[in-house]
Amino acid sequence: MTVIREDYQRILNLRSRPAWADVWHLWTIVIPRRSITGRLVHGRVWRRHDGRRWIYKKFVEYQR
Repeated sequence: MTVIREDYQRILNLRSRPAWADVWHLWTIVIPRRSITGRLVHGRVWRRHDGRRWIYKKFVEYQR
């Protein structure tokens, strides 16, 4: 049973992602990238890593 438990723990560690991977970061982009919806975004954008690639969302700043 110990060997099975150790293998299971090893598999979980391989699948786990860093803590920053689930968080949206405010990022400045010079070269346009494709957003989640397929549009080109540039300038200040939200960026997150999904385990395979970076995902981008347009950053909208609200005026008060």
